[in-house]
Amino acid sequence: MTTIAPPAPALATRDRTSVEHSAIPWYLWAVAFASTSVIIGVTWDISWHRTIGRDTFWTAAHLAIYLGGAVAGLSCGWLVLATTFTGTERDKTASVSFWGFRGPLGAWVCIWGSFAMITSGPLDDWWHNAYGLDVEILSPPHMVLAAGILAIQIGAMLMALARQNNAPEGARGPQFLFVYAAGVLILMLATLGTEYITFPNDQHGTLFFLVSALIFPFVLVGLARSTRFGWGATGAATIYMGVTVIMIWVLQLFEARPMLAPILRQVDHMVPPAFPILLVIPAAAVDLLMTRMPGGARRLRQWGTAMIAGVVLMLVLGVVQWYFAEFLLSEGARTFVFAADQWDYNSSPGAWQYEFWSEPVTLAGAGWTALVTVMSASAGLWWGNWMKRVRR
Repeated sequence: MTTIAPPAPALATRDRTSVEHSAIPWYLWAVAFASTSVIIGVTWDISWHRTIGRDTFWTAAHLAIYLGGAVAGLSCGWLVLATTFTGTERDKTASVSFWGFRGPLGAWVCIWGSFAMITSGPLDDWWHNAYGLDVEILSPPHMVLAAGILAIQIGAMLMALARQNNAPEGARGPQFLFVYAAGVLILMLATLGTEYITFPNDQHGTLFFLVSALIFPFVLVGLARSTRFGWGATGAATIYMGVTVIMIWVLQLFEARPMLAPILRQVDHMVPPAFPILLVIPAAAVDLLMTRMPGGARRLRQWGTAMIAGVVLMLVLGVVQWYFAEFLLSEGARTFVFAADQWDYNSSPGAWQYEFWSEPVTLAGAGWTALVTVMSASAGLWWGNWMKRVRR
């Protein structure tokens, strides 16, 4: 039997296109930098408030946050203008149209996020001047800021995802960038859930398991389904833990003093975030289950595998974090590495620091957690299948 080779020009064009999609363009590096700058700034800003108190708007932490927003908005705005007015026909075909302008889907999401972040800045400053300190992390201005930050993280993911899906199977650069962006997204979601899942004192209660079931099966199952990197969920969980641990270790190196009353405990350095959840272990279980599913598996098998992966994730997370939380409340964790027992300057010292703040999860709580887990994992599978088709 004779095999007919494609014409040489067509073959050369296809090879050139594959090489182009394997490379990482400057604007992907720009949005990766932007998402990193934002999450570092957010972590730093929370530490600033816990250590020093409310300060001027022009703190270094705020500048890092808004630098990330500006870089994402400007780089993606330039990309949209370049695609619209000077892009090739292929560039325009691989883009999304909005108000007559054309650009990648992720770029539009980043631009919206940048506008939301910039809007939240003066709104937050006015809020503090009018109402004083925040009682909770999620004040109205912070919710606008959080929406903008999430949009930039998701936009960065979508831009890396489109690059991955258009690149050859062996192109590692776009795959790693997608996993990195997903890890930063997990860190942002965990930061938004600080009041429910971050402190070890909460990690025996029903609310911890419910919020974890809402977030982690959705993100990790979706990521494991959509990435071409065999250990995508594990890689993203490693990024989440790694960035958090680095911030913990770096922040403790800087001396700082409270500047706003009431000062109820002595603080002499930046208060770091709590040690991250040991997410890498349950994430590895998700990867092991999801990668065994064939690409062309029937829908029923897909849903069944995703639900099992979500339940296994929460079971492993529950066992691992249950005992790790007990360790973090013990004297052995009060070291530079684990940074346990470090609290806000305006919190009164007491026995509450070493105790769990709620009753252990009940049987009814476990049942609700299982239901939320199944729904979250199912939504994650749908999201992952959608992400596998993203090309623009």
